[in-house]
Amino acid sequence: MTRAVPVIFLAILMAMPSLLQAHALEPGFLSLTPAGKDSWQVVWRVPQVRGQPMQISAVLPETCAPRAAPGPVQFDGRAFVSRWVATCTGGLEGGTIVVRGLETTRTDVLVRYSAEIGAPPVVTRLTPDVVSFDIALKGSFDSVLSSYFVLGVEHILEGFDHLLFVFALLLLIPSFKMLIAALTSFTLAHSLTMAGVTLGMFTLPAPPVEAVIALSIVFLATELARPADDQRLTARYPWLVSFSFGLLHGFGFAGALREIGLPEGDVPLALLSFNLGVEAGQIGFVCAVLLSGYLARLAIRHRDGVMQWFEYTGKRLASYGIGGIASFWLVERVAGFWV
Repeated sequence: MTRAVPVIFLAILMAMPSLLQAHALEPGFLSLTPAGKDSWQVVWRVPQVRGQPMQISAVLPETCAPRAAPGPVQFDGRAFVSRWVATCTGGLEGGTIVVRGLETTRTDVLVRYSAEIGAPPVVTRLTPDVVSFDIALKGSFDSVLSSYFVLGVEHILEGFDHLLFVFALLLLIPSFKMLIAALTSFTLAHSLTMAGVTLGMFTLPAPPVEAVIALSIVFLATELARPADDQRLTARYPWLVSFSFGLLHGFGFAGALREIGLPEGDVPLALLSFNLGVEAGQIGFVCAVLLSGYLARLAIRHRDGVMQWFEYTGKRLASYGIGGIASFWLVERVAGFWV
């Protein structure tokens, strides 16, 4: 089913230079932590766009001073960060937080706040369609569930390195039963490491992990370039390959989740919601690729020459495209060790 779409799919990839970046924009993040009577420690993370902070600004309620970031921003390698202490006379409850400029973007902003000392953090997600909200003393179960689920879906669908790895698996494994086993192993593996890293049980530095993730895609591309009658490792042990590399991809998912942050008191729920979102996005991607393959096979089913070309040459070209993109990421990420 998947043999008929490698060239079509990779032609789309190569025609979109922006996809050479493994991840699209990270969501913005605003945190307000009580720091004393009527005082809050504010952290504002702004995604970068071509090396500059995105043109959005967080504005606190009218009772707060200062209402926006007053000082210099610092680039932490992935986003621009501002920190300041805001004094909000009478507290936060009932005030309105606005993210100006968000309506002209395609990103989201996650707001995490505690309205008073001792209160559990509340999580709210702002989008280009909803750029403000009124602060409540307590959040709801649904707000954490929906916010982190959507973030999980967005992260996997905007994480082109993870999607390219899954796409290579789809091309490599012809048996549907073996494919399900491989995808299940991949899911189990990255769920384990994502949970372990997020909960502080173990960790690895992000730059080497990102480089090895790119290397895992290069490996699958070399497997795809080998003749079908050759005893590929992925053909003999597809679940083992996907499980091993899934552990590494889990570190990548965990890095994004760690940067976004988890609400105290709702860590298990937020972690589960984010993971379910990742899986929902991955399942949607797999279904879209399989459907594209099925429709392509229907279109060329009576053209034996075209089908044979796709079976051999198309898959070989797909391996070169996947390997080329992944090699670019690998070199870029290794070079980043010294930046």
